[in-house]
Amino acid sequence: MAQLSIVSGSVGLITLQNPPVNALSAAVRQGIVDTVEKALSDPKVKSVVIRGQNGVFCGGADIKEFGTKMTGPHLIPMIHAIEAGNKPMVAAIEGSALGGGLELALGCHYRVAHSKARLGLPEVTLGLLPAAAGSQRLPRLIGVPAALNLITTGRHVTAAEALQLGIVDQVTDHDTVDTAVKFALNVAGQSLDARRISTFPCPRPAELDALFEDAMQKVRKSARGAIAPVACVQAVRAAATLPYAEGLERERELMATLFNSGQARALQYCFFAQRAVGRWSTPSGARWDTSKPVPVPKAAVIGLGTMGRGIAVALAQTGLSVVAVETQEKQMMEAKQAVSGMLERGAKRRGVAPVSDKISYSGNIRAVADVDLVIEAVFEDMAVKEKLFQQLSAICKPGALLCTNTSALDVDHLASQTRNPELVVGMHFFAPAHVMKLLEVVYGRRSSTQAVATAMQLGKKMGKVSVAVGNCRGFVGNRMLKPYIEQAFYLLEEGATPELVDRALEEFGFSMGVFRMSDLSGLDVGWRVRKGDGLVEPGLASGPSARVRQGRRYSPLGDLLCEQGRFGQKTGRGWYQYEKPGGRVARSDPWLHSFLEGYRARHGLVARRIDHEEVLERCLYALINEGFHILEDGIAAGPEDIDVIYVFGYGWPRHRGGPMFYAGMVGLAKVLERLEHYHQAHPDVPHLQPCSLLRRLVASGSPPIHKWREVIRKLHSHL
Repeated sequence: MAQLSIVSGSVGLITLQNPPVNALSAAVRQGIVDTVEKALSDPKVKSVVIRGQNGVFCGGADIKEFGTKMTGPHLIPMIHAIEAGNKPMVAAIEGSALGGGLELALGCHYRVAHSKARLGLPEVTLGLLPAAAGSQRLPRLIGVPAALNLITTGRHVTAAEALQLGIVDQVTDHDTVDTAVKFALNVAGQSLDARRISTFPCPRPAELDALFEDAMQKVRKSARGAIAPVACVQAVRAAATLPYAEGLERERELMATLFNSGQARALQYCFFAQRAVGRWSTPSGARWDTSKPVPVPKAAVIGLGTMGRGIAVALAQTGLSVVAVETQEKQMMEAKQAVSGMLERGAKRRGVAPVSDKISYSGNIRAVADVDLVIEAVFEDMAVKEKLFQQLSAICKPGALLCTNTSALDVDHLASQTRNPELVVGMHFFAPAHVMKLLEVVYGRRSSTQAVATAMQLGKKMGKVSVAVGNCRGFVGNRMLKPYIEQAFYLLEEGATPELVDRALEEFGFSMGVFRMSDLSGLDVGWRVRKGDGLVEPGLASGPSARVRQGRRYSPLGDLLCEQGRFGQKTGRGWYQYEKPGGRVARSDPWLHSFLEGYRARHGLVARRIDHEEVLERCLYALINEGFHILEDGIAAGPEDIDVIYVFGYGWPRHRGGPMFYAGMVGLAKVLERLEHYHQAHPDVPHLQPCSLLRRLVASGSPPIHKWREVIRKLHSHL
C-alpha cells in the first residue's frame, strides 16, 4: 500500500508500506498510482516527497510475483505518470533503492539520499535487466560507461558514489524525509522541463561502436555463458542510439526473452534457495532454527596458517574480540603481518576504520580459557586435532563451543575426545576464509541444537551463507567433489587432455576447470589426503596394480605428477606449465602430453576421441549422483542446501542454479539414462551407478525440485 499525508502545509508525503523492504507488489503499485493522482489533483499540494516505511525506500519488484499472472498497474506507466506530473516529485532514499525502487526514484524529478543508503540495479543477478526504463534512464542521467558498469554487474553504490555519478541530487546525514521535505518546499513552482530524465539526450561518447564492442567482449568473458549481462549491454546500446520510445521498446523485447528463460528461473531459484537454507531443518523435517543461539562476544582461533588468518579476520570484522593462538614463533610473526594487511585492505574497501585492536595474539593455548567459542584451524591431521580437542575440553570454560574447521574429518570422533560432545560442531570455511561466502556448519550425532544455532548465527554475522549439514567424510561439498575429479582423471586415461576437459567445464560456466583449479590449489594437497586414506604407498603409483586400489578403479595420475615434484603453480609445473614458480598463466605442456601417452601405453589403454558432451555428462552427472546419495543419507536436508553450497563454495555457475536444480532442468530421466549408460561402460566405477533416490524420483514422475523434500521425507520416515 501507499499512504498520502500533507506536511509543512504544502508537501504531499507518500509513504510506501510493504515490510520489510517495501517491495513493489500489486497493492503497492496501485497505492502509488492512487496517491500520486490524488496529490497532483489537490490544489493545497505544491510538491511531493515519496518515501518508504521503516527506513527503507524500496527494495524493488516483488519477486514472489514472478511466474504468476501479473495484476495491478504496470510499473512503466506508473513511473511515467510520476515523471510527467506538473508538481516536483522528490524521492527520499533511506536504506536502499534497488531495482524497481531505483527506477521509481529515477522517475522522480529529484533524489535526496541518506549517507548510509545504497542504490543499484541488481536485476542482472536474477537473470533479468532493469526493464522499468532503468536501462534507458540511467545512461541518459550518468552517461553510457558508468551506466554499463552498474547495469551489467548489478553492483550497489553508496550514497556518496551516487552523488558523484549524478544519480542523486543531495546526500544528508540528518533525517532524510525532513531534508527531502525542505528540498521539495524550495523547488515548488519551478519548471520541471529540465528534470524529466526520459527527455534527456543520451551522451554519446566518441568511438561509440568501439566502446560497445569492448563492453560486449568483457561481458561475454566474465558472464561465462550467462545471457542477462549481454542483454543489458544491448539495452544500454539502445538507449545510446535510439529515441527514448524506441529504446524502451527494445528494452521490453530483451526483457521478454530473459523473463521466461531457464537462466532466469535458475538465478531466481538461487535467490530463494539462499534464504531457505537459513531456515535449516533435519531431513525428517524437524525445525532446528527455533533454538536460541548463545551470545559470542569473545572467540578464539587456534592455528594461524592461511585458513586461521582468514577466520580471525572474518571474526574481527564482525566486532568480536578475538584471541589468535599460534605456537610456532615464525608462523606467528608472519600471521600478524598478514592479518594486519588483510584488515587494512578490508577496511579501506568498506570505507571504515581497521579493527586490528580486536585481535590479541598468544603462543599459549591457555589464552583461550575465557572465550565463548573456539575455532581450530590446525593441520588437517586427526591425531593433531584429537590432542587439541582433549586440551580444549580441559582448558575452556563451561559452555564454550568447540568448533573444527576440518574439511573432511569425522566431527563425531573429535567430539568424543571432549567432556561435552554436545558443544562440538564443524565450521568448514572456504579459502580465503574472510572472502568466501560459504560456511558449512557440520552437526554431529550429539551436537546440541543450540550449538548449531550459534554457529549458524555467527556465520550470518560474518556475512556468510551458512548451510547446516550432517557428518560424513567430506560433508557435502568435498564428498561430491571426489567423483567429479575422479571422472576427469579417468577421461585423461581414456584419451582426453587437461585442456579439453577444462575447456568443456569452463564453457559450461565454471571459472576454472578441474585441472587449472588443481594447479592453483596445489596437487600436493590431494596427495596428502590420499596418503592419509592409505591410497598412496611408495612405488604403488607405477606398479602393476596402480589402477586398482581398495578393490575398485583408481587413477594414480595425480600421484605420479606429485612424485615428479609437479605441484602446480607453486612449482611452475603441474597439469600445465607456467612461466615460473608462482606464475598464473597456464600453458599447454608437451611433457604432460607425452607422459599421458606413455602412461596409456604402459597400461594397455587405447586413446579414443572424447567430446565435450561426454566430459560434461560424466563429470557433472557423477557429481549430481553423489548429491542424490547425500540427500538419501540425510546429510543435506534438501536440494537447495546442496545447490547453495556448490554455487557459493565451488564455483558452480549461478545461472545454472546449482547441480540439483540443473539435474531437474536437464530432466531426471535423462540424467538416470546417461548414468546407466556410463556405468554399463565402466562397471568398475561405483559413482556412476545411479542412486536409488534418483530412480525413485523418476519413477514418481520427476517432480519439480520444490517437491523433492516430500519424497525425501517419506523415504526417511520408512528407514
